[in-house]
Amino acid sequence: MIGRVGLLFAAGALALAGAPAVAQDDASPYGESAELPAYLQCVPYAREVTGIQIYGDAWTWWGQAAGRYARGHTPRVGAVMAFQPYGNMTLGHVAAVSQVIDSRTVLLRHANWSPIDGRRGQIEDNVEAVDVSPDNDWSQVRVWYAPIDGLGATAWPVAGFIYPNRASSSPLQIAAAEPAGPSRAFLKAFDEFAPSRPTREALVAKVKVHRHHGPVDLLTQVASN
Repeated sequence: MIGRVGLLFAAGALALAGAPAVAQDDASPYGESAELPAYLQCVPYAREVTGIQIYGDAWTWWGQAAGRYARGHTPRVGAVMAFQPYGNMTLGHVAAVSQVIDSRTVLLRHANWSPIDGRRGQIEDNVEAVDVSPDNDWSQVRVWYAPIDGLGATAWPVAGFIYPNRASSSPLQIAAAEPAGPSRAFLKAFDEFAPSRPTREALVAKVKVHRHHGPVDLLTQVASN
C-alpha cells in the first residue's frame, strides 16, 4: 500500500511539473506544447503570418533559426520577435513585427498573449511593444496587455529577430510588403476543435489597436486579402 501511494504521489508531482504556470498580470503564458489544450497558440500563428518554417516550442526558435534564417537585433516588418523564457512564460513566445514606428517602438501581431473576455488563445493585431533595454538593442521589451488597456509592467527578455530571408552571405534584404494575413484554411482548422473550444468569433478577438483606437476583426481583414 505504501509503495502504491508513493507511486501515485510521484505521478501527481510529475503532472504538476508539466502543467503550464499561472500567468502573471501582464504575462504571455506560453508557446506551443502538446500538453496544452487546443486553442490558438503563438507558434502556429507566427509561422502562418511570416512564412518562417520553424516548429517546436517558441523558446527553441532562436536556436533553430541559426544557419537557416537571417537573425539580428533590429526590428523589421515581417520578422519574428523571439522571446526568451522568463518567469511564468516557461515556453517563450514568438510574435510577428507588423510595423516599425521608431527606434524604440514596433507594432506586433501575435496570438495567446492577452486573455480577452476571459479567454486565452486570442489574436491581437497591431499592438504596441516598446524596447526598454538600456542600450536600445531590443533585448528587453514591454508589450501591450489588453486587460489593462496599456503596456504591461514586465520587461520581457528577447533573444532577437528572425528574418524571413534565408541565411546567406548576401546583405539582408528588408521586406517591403506587409506580412500576409492568416489563410482561410488556417482559420478553418480551428473550427474543428472539440465543442469545449472557444467559438470562432471568440478566437478572432476584437481589441483596441494602439494609435488607431478601433477594433480589428481579423476575419474581415482576411476576407479582403
